[in-house]
Amino acid sequence: MKGVGDADLRHEVHHGRVVRCFADRPRSLAECLAAAVACTPDAEAVVDGQRRLSYAGLNEAVHTLAAALASQDLARGDRVAILLANRLEYQVIVLACALGGWIAVPLNIRHTPSEIAQALIACGAAALFHEADAPLPDLPAAVKLRFAVADDIALPSAPPRAFAPVDEDDPAVILFTSGTTGRPKGAVLTHCNLVHSVLHYRHHYSLREGERCLLAVPASHVTGLVALLGVSVAMAGCLIIMREFKAARFLEVAVREGMTYTLIVPAMIALLLMDPHFDGRALHKWRICGFGGAPMPVSTIAQLNAALPGLALHNTYGATETTSPAVIMPATEAAGRSDQLGRPVACCDLLVMDAQGHELPPGEQGEIWMAGPMVSPGYWNDPDATAAEFVHGFWKSGDVGSRDAQGYVALHDRLKDMINRGGFKVWSVEVENALCSHPAVIEAAVVGKPCPLLGERVVGFVNLRQTVTADELRQHLAPLLSDYKVPDELHVAAAPLPRNANGKLLKRDLRERLAAS
Repeated sequence: MKGVGDADLRHEVHHGRVVRCFADRPRSLAECLAAAVACTPDAEAVVDGQRRLSYAGLNEAVHTLAAALASQDLARGDRVAILLANRLEYQVIVLACALGGWIAVPLNIRHTPSEIAQALIACGAAALFHEADAPLPDLPAAVKLRFAVADDIALPSAPPRAFAPVDEDDPAVILFTSGTTGRPKGAVLTHCNLVHSVLHYRHHYSLREGERCLLAVPASHVTGLVALLGVSVAMAGCLIIMREFKAARFLEVAVREGMTYTLIVPAMIALLLMDPHFDGRALHKWRICGFGGAPMPVSTIAQLNAALPGLALHNTYGATETTSPAVIMPATEAAGRSDQLGRPVACCDLLVMDAQGHELPPGEQGEIWMAGPMVSPGYWNDPDATAAEFVHGFWKSGDVGSRDAQGYVALHDRLKDMINRGGFKVWSVEVENALCSHPAVIEAAVVGKPCPLLGERVVGFVNLRQTVTADELRQHLAPLLSDYKVPDELHVAAAPLPRNANGKLLKRDLRERLAAS
């Protein structure tokens, strides 16, 4: 853990929890912005296509928006919903909310009108920023302010004003979880949560001042919001914005803008490597790449290392409730630990627990619980869900994992995704990793199919980059897995697997597809 020692950390009380914190830290992202403006006012802060802002320009835009919102009688703690694609205004709105003490509520533009309306009602949004040309659902009565965004925001004129510093334990953001298992919940992220996660990225990724950060994942997701938007400001760096990911466009922008850092998902990396325009020599400034959200095939890692030998590749595990990173793999350890996630970040306490709430010894599999100053205090106006998922400051992840004697964490599965085949436990992630080790496989998902004889059978779905048969895949799996883990059925397709608006695999859709067949 480069640059972090015991002297840098201290125990503090936040939301009734005793947590290990960075002793020297900014109070909010607004303070990060102020520090960047003071040090490098003329440095480039944001690039969005042809639009560019220096830190002085970004600061002026943030203060202008905050003053305009304050003039509309928005009280501290009011919720400000953001229904926008990745664009320059996103960063301005998030930072203005941090400055004025309002709670930003990022919403995914791929959600249905019904989902958007439900989220607006659930958080009690008082204001909404939306794309000028996008259709909107009927808005709840609580939404008293509505701002259409094209390449600017039409704002009421308001005189400049000063804002008192926020309390770092106040809510800064509400992010609705992706809802792959049921009704989405609004995770509350405080200013303290956001700052600690930004600092974890800074230290564990060895980020430098002035990083050029390419945002190609949605800013409405915790990764885009924290790992890229938040990090860029904290590092006095430049946020390079892509509206959506396209491999050829990503490579063009990365080379032109001198990208040094990004965080994307493994499927994106596979698509980059497949693109005929991929040129490692042209990407020589790319120093750091984080990835998460899915296993990275060993073949993809090897291919990326060969093309970009100077690239530090970090597996990163976290969730909305942990404000993004909780476990990060040091780049120097990645090659020898491809079956592990990494080690807990500096301020994270991680336990592996059995069903009775007892900590398990190294090597034993159980549910991963996490605590620290980056862990959400709970869900917005949802005490039942908060009580069910948070225990004495620890968030119960629902992930099955283990930890070795050196503290490295491995992920085995979601609790709900364990398959019981005739009394044998089959962890779907293990089978998915084995499938993805075949060079033809881009992504894989494994689910259980009800069976009157065995209880469940193992069924795999794969998305391919080249033609391969189900029998050939089974032959590949035979030396890698016990025979009962090899899928009884394999569905081969050239199309991507179903995902929700945040890019997570929808295994429930695959189960429904099986049930209907």
